Parts: sequence; C-alpha cells; structure tokens
Amino acid sequence: MKYNLLGNTGLLVSKLCFGTMTFGGEGYWEAIGQQTQDEADALIKKSVESGINFIDTANIYSFGQSETILGNSIKNLQLNRQELVIATKVRGTMGDDPNNRGLSRFHIFNSVNNSLERLQLDHIDILYVHGVDVVTSIRDVMRSLNDIVETGKVRYIGVCNWPAWMVMKAQGIARREGWQEFKAMQYFYSLSGRDVEDALLPLSQSEELGFMPWSPLAGGFLSGKYTRENQKAGGGARRDEFDFPPINKNQAYDIVEVMQDIAKEHDATVAEVALAWVRMQQGVTSTIIGAKNMEQLESNISSADLQLGEEELEELDEVSATPDRYPFWMVERQGSERIPGE
Repeated sequence: MKYNLLGNTGLLVSKLCFGTMTFGGEGYWEAIGQQTQDEADALIKKSVESGINFIDTANIYSFGQSETILGNSIKNLQLNRQELVIATKVRGTMGDDPNNRGLSRFHIFNSVNNSLERLQLDHIDILYVHGVDVVTSIRDVMRSLNDIVETGKVRYIGVCNWPAWMVMKAQGIARREGWQEFKAMQYFYSLSGRDVEDALLPLSQSEELGFMPWSPLAGGFLSGKYTRENQKAGGGARRDEFDFPPINKNQAYDIVEVMQDIAKEHDATVAEVALAWVRMQQGVTSTIIGAKNMEQLESNISSADLQLGEEELEELDEVSATPDRYPFWMVERQGSERIPGE
C-alpha cells in the first residue's frame, strides 16, 4: 500500500480508504449493507493488514450503528489507535428532535460527543460536515468547527457535498478570523460522475486540500454487474434497491464496455479498472472503497496495484467525457490567448 499526504497537513493516509457505510443496516441503509460485528471485524482486519490506515464512517450510517460497530472492531482487534486515521461526519438527521440535525453549534458539539461515545475513542481525526445546512450561516459553522477542534476532540475538519463557492467562502472566513480551515474534501467522483472536475477538484489542488472520492463505482453501477444486456444485477446488489447516485446510464453502459476490454488485458475485474482510473486522477488523495464481503474487499484492495496505460486512460476519458459547462469552456477558450504558441 502506498500513502499520500493529506493536503498540507503533513498527515499520510493510504491511497485507499475503507468505508463502513455497509456496517449495520437499519432503515433505508438496509439496501446498502447489513454487516454484522463479526463480518465487520474480518473486513477491518483485512484492510489494516493490507496497509490501509484510513477508515471512514458517519454518524448517519445506520443511525449510529456503523460508528458503534467500527469502535467495537478497533477494540476487538486490539488495533493501535495511533496508527489509524478515523473520519466521521456531522449534519444528518439523527432523531425526531428538531435540533438533532444540521450544523448548528448545538448539534455539532452534541454530535461529536455522541460519535466519540459510539466509537469508544477520545478524538476524531477528521470531522466532515456532511452537507449544506441552509439555515445556519457559514460563519457560524466555521466558528463552531474551530471551537470543536480547540477542545481536542477533533484534529482536522473537512467538507462533503458543498458547492465550490461555499467551500471557498468558508476558507476565506476562517483565514480572516484565524480559525481552523478545511483540510479535506469528500465528493462523488467516478467515471460516470466527473462533475467535480469543473471546480471542486481544481479548488482542492489550489487550496492544498486532501480530496477523497466517494462512490468511485457509482453505487455499484461500474462494478461490471450492469450492462445493456443485464440491467438488473440481482443477488441483493445495491443499485437494484437503492438507485443512487444519479448517473447517465446510457453513457455508463458505454463506459463499462470499454472497461471490459481493458480488464481483459490486465487480467483484472471491471471494478478494479474503475477504481484504478479514479486513483490515478491528478489531485486524488485517497479513494473510499467499501465491500459487502471478503471477495469484494480483496478485489478492491488489489486495484491499488493496477496501473493503466496512457492510451487506456485516454480511451476512458473519451468515453466518460461530459460537455464543458459555462463559464469553464470560456475560461479555456480565453486562456489560450495568453499562452505563447497557442
């Protein structure tokens, strides 16, 4: 396993991050995964033995069950806490009480305390805000995040699912006030979901933030199970029951066909090709992988050693390309005027 720096923090994280969204299985999370404690222990053990030091969860995953199971796994396996980077999240609805959600100071502090209790830890390495809270100001969110870091209960803060302008506004507020800034970004990125390339991925590189793609297999659609001839995978496949994240399926079928040929050349699986493409994109720090069973996990881990050739990357880029949106096509067009020889 190889490691990358998490932005400008000096912290090294494995190129693959193990995601625990499948732990538990309560409510609508049942369609994503229903892993028991014993199953989770085995998957965590394999991940750590393979060199993965980065583990991702969220308070909302199975309404706390994922954090509880992960905390038990760390204890059951007697893992060295100082060798692990543990990330969790705050924002989602965790109960019926109207204040048990969002990014208010009230909920952030309560949520961190509850997450630490479930995880059986004394600190969280990375706390992500899991989305936008439309009723709490960015300034108040950043002040609260700064203060929770100052308590020692959180080491770094990160952001998920915010638009680029909002991330940059938050960074500007924090910088002006001398508060903690975001150090990590977690966003949907896959061959069938390249929207982040417009502004979010360039922002992460410009601001020296770690960038962690979630759902690199587009909710399993790029696993190789789905083709034009086989549009239902069966066997409890996640996409059959939980059709998320939204993608252009006609284009995705084209992408899968190209990946099938590349996979044959490398004696690999389609899923491994999809994961390798994401991992090899400039600016990507650590790709979040999940697994319902040991076979899937071993395949996902092996993708870290798969190197795609330049022609293969170009072929995948071409089949997965989406039209540039304004003003990005105008920036590129006008930029050529300033480059000598263009």
